[in-house]
Amino acid sequence: MAISRRNFLGWMGAAGLSASLVGKQAHAASTKEFAGHPGSYGVLHDITRCVGCRSCEEACNTVNKLPKPAKPYTDESVLNKKRKLTTTEYTIVNKSVQEGSPIFIKTQCNHCLEPACASVCFVNAFQKLPNGAVVYDASVCVGCRYCMIACPFEVPTYEYDAPYTPEVVKCTLCAPLLEKGLLPGCVESCPTESLLFGKRDDLLKIARARIEKFPSRYVDHIYGEQEMGGTSWLYLSGVPFKDIGMREDLGNTPAPKLTSGALHLIPMVVSLWPVFLAGMYGMTKRRNTIADEEKAKAVAIAIEQTENKAAEILSQAMEKAKKEKENVSKRVERARENRVKKALEHSSSTNSDEGA
Repeated sequence: MAISRRNFLGWMGAAGLSASLVGKQAHAASTKEFAGHPGSYGVLHDITRCVGCRSCEEACNTVNKLPKPAKPYTDESVLNKKRKLTTTEYTIVNKSVQEGSPIFIKTQCNHCLEPACASVCFVNAFQKLPNGAVVYDASVCVGCRYCMIACPFEVPTYEYDAPYTPEVVKCTLCAPLLEKGLLPGCVESCPTESLLFGKRDDLLKIARARIEKFPSRYVDHIYGEQEMGGTSWLYLSGVPFKDIGMREDLGNTPAPKLTSGALHLIPMVVSLWPVFLAGMYGMTKRRNTIADEEKAKAVAIAIEQTENKAAEILSQAMEKAKKEKENVSKRVERARENRVKKALEHSSSTNSDEGA
């Protein structure tokens, strides 16, 4: 049953879904070994022929209808800083200076014969196609990002800036073009034939022939022939691969054999998600309830304190007004008494003058 990212949590928490069913589905998907496909295709990247023109980047951008970069592809200044794959750059060219000479290395998904991303994906969002491409189905992805952790080449990226419909993004080996019998965009655009497309078995023969014919030009190693069980993207180099930033510590064991033991835990983790989420919901709800109660209590206390303070201020104001009123009354009374007294004195003085 397909699981969309949007309704995954609701689906997992549905009352009718048993933990045992989730465990079986996750177990079957996560521990599967991908044996690859006989006669599959790949690409040979001869690093010694790459001139860093970035035509492959531009072609990839066009084929996949990606946003244009801030700087044009002819701007070589971007090569002065090591870059990583992003959600809008499925392939990049980096520069490494060895003994004073620049070396250019194209990076993209290596399309492993037994992909780590597919081996850890418990909903089968990743698949290895017979033509050699490793493709991604966003409709079943639940956004767990195990693929990003598992990939030894750090290829998959995630659309964190797309909160409603985020997807995992990576090179697809131009799978839609391959289905039409066309070349991958980067291979088609390469002006120096640094990229050669063909059946993987044939590419290995070509790579070995070049090493034998020009032993001083190449190191005696085809990167991707055995690494992690082998990849559909192969490399030739004139310097040790570790010197140009490529991992040589991966070994030859396919990813599924390395991850199968740990992946037995995934069904248990997945089946416990509803319980975990319910617990988190309960804790959050209780925390919010407590917070609301504390907030209400704090507001009530504040209101009570404000009312008490207001009553105190009002009482003081009324007392002050009362005293002022009494003082005014006393002043008025004294003034009246003074006027009466002066009137009496004036009257007495007038009578005395008349008697004389």
